[in-house]
Amino acid sequence: MQGAAPTDMELMSSMMQKIALLEQKVKKQAQEIQLKDRKIAELEGKMKTLQKGEDAPDSSRAEELEMRCLQLQTQVWEMERFLSDYGLIWVGESHEQLEDLESFKDEEKLPARSLWKPGEAVASKHQIDFDLILENVKDLNALAGEGISQIKHTPGGARLRQPESLPLTLYQNGIVMCNGPFRPYEEPSTQQCLQDIMDGYFPSELQTRYPNGIPLQVTDKRDVVFQERRLPRSFPGHGQVVGHSKSSEVQETTEIPGPKLSLEQFLNKLPKSLIRGGQVIDVRDSIRATLQGSDGVQSSEVIQVETPRLAALKRVKTAEEAEPPAPDICTLRIKSETGEQTYIVKMLFTETIGDLRQHLTHTRGGDSESYEIISTFPQRVYMDNSQSLQDCGLIPNASLLLREKTPSNKGGQGCKQLNSF
Repeated sequence: MQGAAPTDMELMSSMMQKIALLEQKVKKQAQEIQLKDRKIAELEGKMKTLQKGEDAPDSSRAEELEMRCLQLQTQVWEMERFLSDYGLIWVGESHEQLEDLESFKDEEKLPARSLWKPGEAVASKHQIDFDLILENVKDLNALAGEGISQIKHTPGGARLRQPESLPLTLYQNGIVMCNGPFRPYEEPSTQQCLQDIMDGYFPSELQTRYPNGIPLQVTDKRDVVFQERRLPRSFPGHGQVVGHSKSSEVQETTEIPGPKLSLEQFLNKLPKSLIRGGQVIDVRDSIRATLQGSDGVQSSEVIQVETPRLAALKRVKTAEEAEPPAPDICTLRIKSETGEQTYIVKMLFTETIGDLRQHLTHTRGGDSESYEIISTFPQRVYMDNSQSLQDCGLIPNASLLLREKTPSNKGGQGCKQLNSF
């Protein structure tokens, strides 16, 4: 069935709705066009500003670039003048080399030789020309004024003084400079020091201390191998010699070259006395009494006192047992009243002063109470025979003295500290 035809009113109403929708759409498009016009105007303004900047560059930036250019030109001129003073001319790089460098802009594409590797800064081991070193040292000593006396002003006037020299000892495996530590040839600092001498210069490490140079007193011991001292008991087992011995042409030494201190020089470096706990302790006399016999005038006879601990240690050594001695054994070094004998006593920490007297009496004979046992620093008298060595603080090692008793200090017990007045 066909529907009824729309009336004029319905057609008019439908037309009015469509016209209203078209008006809203036109209004919305007009607003969007207005926003786009504003954005276009802003972009045109920015573009004009950029065009003006390209046409007229910033004057301050131009001045900065000109100053940098002048600085680089001045630096190049100074470098060329420096090279010309030594008869050198900078020729630069060829165009082919420059093009090759420009082609490797990424770090990954750079050749391996152009990248820094760990260890490249360490001086490599190189051949040392000892004859050249000895020859150059003579020339350097002449420049440093060797053999030329200098005037040294003193409070009473002036006197001539020879310039001091720095000792340098050459070994087969290293050097020793200025009585210092041993320096093997493998160390970069040693290689740099010798390389400076081979190049005809004073070692750069001495420049701060001796800016004008110093004569070098070279001692040639290239046929001697220097062996550094090792700490005692660094190897707990028993050593065995295997194979052939070294050639007699090469010697070994562990002594640092240089003058050795005498007993008086060593004592003069120590303070004369110290104040400890309100007591004045004479340091020099105490240490002199301890060292007397080795560096002093008197000679001391070393006597090994037979004790049960010493016999046990001998049995262990005879049986070649690898176990080290027990840690509770102490070693006492006791000097006699006259200083002519030194007794070496090995005892347990738990043994007493009375046991020590018995061991000494068995070796010395006589009366065990006719003498006093004293320590030198700090000065103490050990009179209580029931006290253990551990309680008296005589472990693990100690140095003691024997002193004859006088009527004034006979009797009394315990351990007392002596005054040094």
